[in-house]
Amino acid sequence: MNFQQLRAVRETARLGFNLTEVAAALHTSQPGVSRQIRELEDELGIEIFVRAGKRLTGLTPPGEAVLPIVERLLLDADNLKRVGEDFTAQNAGRLSIAATHSQARYALPTVVRDFRQVYPQVTLELHQGSPRQVAAMLLSGEADIGVATEALAQYEQLVALPCYRWTHSIVVPPGHELLQSEGPVTLQQLARHPIITYEAGYTGRTHIDEAFAKAGLKPGIVLSAMDADVIKTYVELGMGVGIVASIAFDAERDRTLRALDARHLFEVNLTRLAIRRGTWLRGYVYAFIESFAPTLTRVAVQRALAGEAIED
Repeated sequence: MNFQQLRAVRETARLGFNLTEVAAALHTSQPGVSRQIRELEDELGIEIFVRAGKRLTGLTPPGEAVLPIVERLLLDADNLKRVGEDFTAQNAGRLSIAATHSQARYALPTVVRDFRQVYPQVTLELHQGSPRQVAAMLLSGEADIGVATEALAQYEQLVALPCYRWTHSIVVPPGHELLQSEGPVTLQQLARHPIITYEAGYTGRTHIDEAFAKAGLKPGIVLSAMDADVIKTYVELGMGVGIVASIAFDAERDRTLRALDARHLFEVNLTRLAIRRGTWLRGYVYAFIESFAPTLTRVAVQRALAGEAIED
């Protein structure tokens, strides 16, 4: 039994049993992957994968039992490397961050800048994706930490830590009739206009949908996007009223738009930072986390990783 065999099993399950993609991910050949899997199966005396001819189509019952152990072994091997590196090169290494567009564009830049000033020998990798893609990158080991508003708390394999709360804003062109409203804008007023906002599953969209549904209203969403900058662009073109994260509006930068507070309309949102359960974190990772969310000290994160609950 060797780590190459274990990696072949893990990647085969992760990549939907497509051996061509597995071979590319492991920088080897497809016959090489098949050989590694077969050798491990022979050694264990079981079949890990269901086969249809030469194709793998799923996990067998023994395979379902083996896969979590394989993942733990590989995670512990990575943890051993991190321990060694933390003592031999404390301030040098790699930090991979997965985040949604809103977090990468608006919440992370100053943190990344400040971190680079303190840890210039750490190579940063920033990956963007949907909340579910962020979770997948954490689970596969591609990312060390993930930042998103939705989905991260839904995975048992992840420790999702509360970072900060935020609200939505309504963005409109200058002179828009909503700016003339006496008092706070209502959902009824908002529902009379075409709406441009986030795709389902992004940046608090769930709370937007819930608010309209609770009020018995069906908003006319004419365009949805994952990117607040895209939403604002189409609002500028007069296509509709935008609903974006408040952090995504800057009066100085967005001079062609106006913002209205929508915190009274939609539930407050919570951004979380997630780590794969069982991961051993290097010292500079704790420093990055605390810079992003000061309440998440090294002690607090270690307690969460040990299974203690952290209040939202």
